[in-house]
Amino acid sequence: HERKAAMARNADAFIALPGGYGTLDELLEVIAWAQLGIHTKPVGLLNVEGYYDFLLAFIDKAVDDGFIRPAHRHIFVSAPDARDLVRKLEEYVAVEEDDPAAPKLRWEIEQVGYKATLHAGIAR
Repeated sequence: HERKAAMARNADAFIALPGGYGTLDELLEVIAWAQLGIHTKPVGLLNVEGYYDFLLAFIDKAVDDGFIRPAHRHIFVSAPDARDLVRKLEEYVAVEEDDPAAPKLRWEIEQVGYKATLHAGIAR
């Protein structure tokens, strides 16, 4: 968890490259944190040669089946190349939660050192 906490503290955005279980763990964690309102940083998938197509299809099915809210499908962006992904991350606008009962757990991540501010620029 120390690595994830360090990423949350120091990153302006999160990008997942093709990878294995550890990458999926970290990716889904930061997506879940965004869903819970812990951060508003952009999250991106570098979908090289369709590597993440099955994951994207799974997420779309979960939306269609009612397990993920349609607005939450847009918590992250994806692109097949780095240039397009960086552009999408720069244009990203955090999903606004319209449910007043939605959890706002910013305090949890602040306990591990993350400050709930979003830097305007994305490091390149």
